[in-house]
Amino acid sequence: MPSTNQLLGIFLFAMTLLSATSNTVNTSKNTLNFTIINKDKAIGTLKATKVVNGSKIHYQSITAIKTRVIKEIEVDYKYDVVFEDNLLKKASVIIGVDDKPYADIITNRADQTYLITKNKKKESVIENAINYATIVLYFKEPIGIDSCYSEQDGSFNTIVPLGNHVYKKINAKKHENVYYYESGYLQKAEIDGGLIKFEIVAEN
Repeated sequence: MPSTNQLLGIFLFAMTLLSATSNTVNTSKNTLNFTIINKDKAIGTLKATKVVNGSKIHYQSITAIKTRVIKEIEVDYKYDVVFEDNLLKKASVIIGVDDKPYADIITNRADQTYLITKNKKKESVIENAINYATIVLYFKEPIGIDSCYSEQDGSFNTIVPLGNHVYKKINAKKHENVYYYESGYLQKAEIDGGLIKFEIVAEN
């Protein structure tokens, strides 16, 4: 018959296995890769990941663009966005130009409001709950969604359904982006970046 210490060891081992199994069941990761195209030429890449852990979802996207606008320019974007219980908790957008810091925008939820800072300076406060943000557009077709939060601008963009799983997003500067979906996932997007227009195409 096992001793008390042996029974305790078996119990602890079983609880460890149960915990590990539980974490595996509740955690999933999805990665999407896109090519950025301008005038039929690949000028960059975009990698987006979505990690679900229970009620928390962590989104991340890394974009690298190298193109010519008057002169050669390299632009890098890094998004880190966390939702919990379908509510935005924190968003960070870091932009670099030619390997130099350009902008650092943070959205942080506290006391039922969101504080938006840019380069460590307070920009604004948002009191409305945020349930859908721009980065989610890569992973989830915006069915029934009429606006989304821009982590980069700290503002809300309008979403207009065009039919056949195609949507138009209009930002605060009235720039229009068009998103095309298949089976709920983004397949292509036409982006108006102001100085440059380009497409984002999913790598199948």
